[in-house]
Amino acid sequence: MGEAPVFVVDNFQDELSNGFALKSKGFETSTDVGDRTFVIGGANNDSASSIGVQIYEKSTGKWVIPTVLGTKPKPCKGHSAILLNEDRIMIIIRGSTQDDCIWFLEVDTKYVKEQKKVLGTEVVAWSKGVRGDAEKPIVISGPSGVGKGTLINMLMKEFPSMFGFSVSHTTRAPRNMEKNGVHYHFTERSVMEKDIKDGKFLEFASVHGNLYGTSLEAVEAVADSGKRCILDIDVQGARSVKASSLDAIFIFICPPSMKDLEERLRARGTETEEQVQKRLRNAEAEIEQGKSSGIFDHILYNDNLEECYENLKKLLGLDGSAPTNHKSSPKGIDLPLNHSVSKIDNKILINCETPELGNASKNL
Repeated sequence: MGEAPVFVVDNFQDELSNGFALKSKGFETSTDVGDRTFVIGGANNDSASSIGVQIYEKSTGKWVIPTVLGTKPKPCKGHSAILLNEDRIMIIIRGSTQDDCIWFLEVDTKYVKEQKKVLGTEVVAWSKGVRGDAEKPIVISGPSGVGKGTLINMLMKEFPSMFGFSVSHTTRAPRNMEKNGVHYHFTERSVMEKDIKDGKFLEFASVHGNLYGTSLEAVEAVADSGKRCILDIDVQGARSVKASSLDAIFIFICPPSMKDLEERLRARGTETEEQVQKRLRNAEAEIEQGKSSGIFDHILYNDNLEECYENLKKLLGLDGSAPTNHKSSPKGIDLPLNHSVSKIDNKILINCETPELGNASKNL
């Protein structure tokens, strides 16, 4: 793809035949993705432009206002946009802080496609770029009913293109509508047992006569897709991962008390009394192991969901602070208004004009 400079939209209606006219001028970029053009930006509000998204369908000549998921960037004075891998657009914010300069707009990723089916409308999703080297995978454990699934879903909703789940392996047969490689990697028992023996699995367990497990290859596949892997597993599985070669961050989610956990389990109304008692017994043993085993790097108490979520984001460096167990990060990008962005192979080239250089260019 060629350059996608910051520009003020003056004559967009002349370039497109549908007669679309902006009510006021603002910093906007247009990025072509197949037969669609994504216009990112918005109208001026004195000092900055809001970051809105509109889609121009070339085949029909119509404009579409998509449902926007994720936390979007703050209003800014300018930005550049460039397409990455045909499924997401990289946004570079001018004059932003180091923690806020890189954003991604998902336009055709797996997550966006899934949300389109669920919502029945056009969908795009924002995620903030994370500075520095590749992030460590995250292992999250905790007793049933503690809210770890809710916390993970909150992360996935706010940062949809940042995190991903590894697809587990199982020896059981697929159920209705389950697809191989999507819901599980379905495999033969003899094959999985050999792979376990060869050290290819981070953790595994036998459940009702079938094997379930997480392979190292499945975790690497998430990293290869540009996402940070989250493993939602029990304490025993976390113990196995801890003993493996995977360098991960281990977080245990703990209830404020057993009484509070019991109230949550009963409030769900999904288990019989016998099942509730069994889960409570298991939870008591898991909490003891979680606190004393030395497996977990961090323990979070979920007595208030919002506070616990904010503490989780702080641990992962998603609140603007330095993430825990994070490698050193490069400096942020403070871009002048006159700049352009291009993609060459797997590198992003930012071309800036500076007052000191006059008409000359300086490449970053």
